[in-house]
Amino acid sequence: MDIRDATAEDAAAIAAIYNPYVVGTCVTFDTDALSVDEMQGRIAEARAAELPWLVATEDGGIIGYTHASRWKGRWAYRYSAESTVYLAPSRTRRGMGRVLYAALLDRLRERGIHAVIGGIALPNEASVALHERLGFEKVAHFRQVGFKLDRWVDVGYWQLLLDR
Repeated sequence: MDIRDATAEDAAAIAAIYNPYVVGTCVTFDTDALSVDEMQGRIAEARAAELPWLVATEDGGIIGYTHASRWKGRWAYRYSAESTVYLAPSRTRRGMGRVLYAALLDRLRERGIHAVIGGIALPNEASVALHERLGFEKVAHFRQVGFKLDRWVDVGYWQLLLDR
């Protein structure tokens, strides 16, 4: 597996990984599949904020991605970021997500980010385990804040201080 910066040309492959999670699960609160243009916009937004967006490739194809976004828009939050990682379903539970996510955390350290926040729709044992293996600690639990696929969904937040 190789890891590199994402480009606008990667948007179709990234959307192909993300959209099954959108339409078939509660792990993301997007409810409609994203177009290539929408995904390109998200990549551009991260770049404009000088935050990393990385893809994992294997045999020339994209098998996963990770990126950071602004935690909040106000200036005092400039050293905090929200993080996410997605793998193609055929590549989960092999340790690839941990390697990819660790690469993102390294980039965030280089960028001078202090706090990284991962939001997890609950229950999601695999995502909780991944975050905790990387040193994140649970800091919040919001009950029934999302409604998707005909049910209420809790969200937990895990945080990692990078310069501890």
